[in-house]
Amino acid sequence: MSKVRVVVPARLNSTRLPRKPLAMIAGKQMIVWTAERAMQIFADDMLDAVDDQEVLSVVKEHGYEGLLTSKSHPSGSDRVMEVARVKGWGGDDIVINVQGDEPLLSAEIVNDLVELMRRDKTIEFATVSEPMSLTEDFKNPNCVKVVTDDNGVALYFSRAPIPYPRDGEERIFDDLGKGKNSLKFDHTVKRHVGIYGFRLAALEEFVALKQSSLERVEKLEQLRWLQAGRDVHVLHSTAALPGGVDTPEDLIRAEALLLGDQE
Repeated sequence: MSKVRVVVPARLNSTRLPRKPLAMIAGKQMIVWTAERAMQIFADDMLDAVDDQEVLSVVKEHGYEGLLTSKSHPSGSDRVMEVARVKGWGGDDIVINVQGDEPLLSAEIVNDLVELMRRDKTIEFATVSEPMSLTEDFKNPNCVKVVTDDNGVALYFSRAPIPYPRDGEERIFDDLGKGKNSLKFDHTVKRHVGIYGFRLAALEEFVALKQSSLERVEKLEQLRWLQAGRDVHVLHSTAALPGGVDTPEDLIRAEALLLGDQE
């Protein structure tokens, strides 16, 4: 059976939230919270791939394995591949990329993703989505949307509202201005969750591709694979997931949720 390797890539200098991996949430750095959650995944290995010695020191101080990687990687998955090469992992291994800004990570959904890839060995690249129900999220470019075909294969990922309501916003956002903000839609709107599962051989192919034009425009690494004509399978969670941290507002939300868990 192929082994499961979990890597948490983290870049210190995020544009939207500076020094994001070291941002304090309920008394601990974000990278530490994410590592704690990642350790709950059923895997053979779990380590953090960082680009700064300060972050590496924090990771090791808390007892987690870490690797200092290049600052020049264009995406988290490129950083994960550096780890795979250093570690000498096998081509049939399933490599899970858990973004370092997921302190509320659901290990259960990651385990489901691994099981999906073990059942269907034709899947090279898979990710996760959840239902989106709030108007503010649908319009928020920090909330990435995904549309899929009937078989759960991604058609497109975007920061823009997709699918867009041609007949006018009032049909979907009909409760705006009424003290409510829930979506009214006859189609499930899906928010992309920053978790990726690769077969290692596919990850090698991914990093060998040049950054695509769509990837550069949207700043979404998965579009590199899509634009190359390859499939991204999307495991849709019927339950809402906590979501990652991209902004100071997300940081406040995450702290409230984590403090609530500790009560």
